[in-house]
Amino acid sequence: MLKTVLGHSDDPDSQDAIEEVLEQCTRELAGMLPKAGLLFAAIDFDHALILQKINQVFPGLQLIGCTTDGEISSILGFQQDSLTLTLFCSDTVEIYAGVGRQTEQDAIAAAHQAVQQATEKSLTPAKLCITVPASYTADGSTTSGEQILKGLELALGKNVPVVGGTAGDQFRFQKTYQFFGTEVFTDALPVLIFAGDLRFSHGTGCGWQPIGSKSTVTKSHKTVLYEIDGQSALNFYQKYLGDRSPTAEHPLYVYEEDSDRCYLRVPNTCDLETGSINFLGNIPQGATVQLAEISRDQVIAASETSFKMALNNYPGTEPEAVLIFSCCCRRWLLGTRAKEEYDLVKKALPKIMPIAGFYTYGEFAPLQQQGSNYYHQETFVTLLLGTA
Repeated sequence: MLKTVLGHSDDPDSQDAIEEVLEQCTRELAGMLPKAGLLFAAIDFDHALILQKINQVFPGLQLIGCTTDGEISSILGFQQDSLTLTLFCSDTVEIYAGVGRQTEQDAIAAAHQAVQQATEKSLTPAKLCITVPASYTADGSTTSGEQILKGLELALGKNVPVVGGTAGDQFRFQKTYQFFGTEVFTDALPVLIFAGDLRFSHGTGCGWQPIGSKSTVTKSHKTVLYEIDGQSALNFYQKYLGDRSPTAEHPLYVYEEDSDRCYLRVPNTCDLETGSINFLGNIPQGATVQLAEISRDQVIAASETSFKMALNNYPGTEPEAVLIFSCCCRRWLLGTRAKEEYDLVKKALPKIMPIAGFYTYGEFAPLQQQGSNYYHQETFVTLLLGTA
């Protein structure tokens, strides 16, 4: 059994918001005690107060969370400046939290610390990791999602799926916050590790349309792309865009080896002298890439694609909860249409079930079931959880 309950408030006052959320959760729990929780909160709340209030009602709760670029739930749909709490109850699924500190300094060590803290409490091997770590985007150089993911894979093994998203601050790109128990951090890597009788599946969707032919990265270093097919990265872009600067509307698809599976990388800044482009994520030298352009209808439709992929791959008969991690660039580019992402998922549900999620500064998920984990951008990630 896995029971998931939600609370969601758009009250701007921190105390009133958390009291409303806790009242909603307590009513839905109907006397059951939650094992673990996820807290997604707008940047301007008093987060320490909120965590203290949660601990007063559910002492010792295995809780993680982060600040966001927008919150989602089946109670209020898509919101900004709101607070949502997801609680998990189960007598057959183990769920434990851990946190790694000083992630920017050493993401590998932080991941090891977080996983060790969570798994040392468990009696069975980890099946799934949900993470909502800090993001480092003030200079456009994430620390990056790839390093965080590498650390988690070293600590957990590559066969454990990592799903989630990096914390946000409503497009200010100044400072994000992460939560663990009653603590608030600015440079942390919180995780929830699931083990035991858990069934789950995941899906991804982008919606950007590839244009032009596939090409090869002939020179790159981490997030800086210097050359594609022997010409400067900027010249490659200008071949398709003219004098327009690369933006989030025109990311690059990066293909997984010789397959059609791919993930997106978003251009951030250009160096006119070298013709290089700095991206919000690593682009491997030798990778096959393709320019993409936005189609807002297709970007919205990708949320349904992501959900249906997860539903088709669900290994049981009936999932019991939906978690959503969608990129802040999608929200920004979709504008008032951002709520349509959630609406499509809700309409595609086979039955009424709890939905919760947030808009991230980068997403984590494998491209396929039992596949390698990837750090994504401009992507909609769906995670289905259940025991049946």
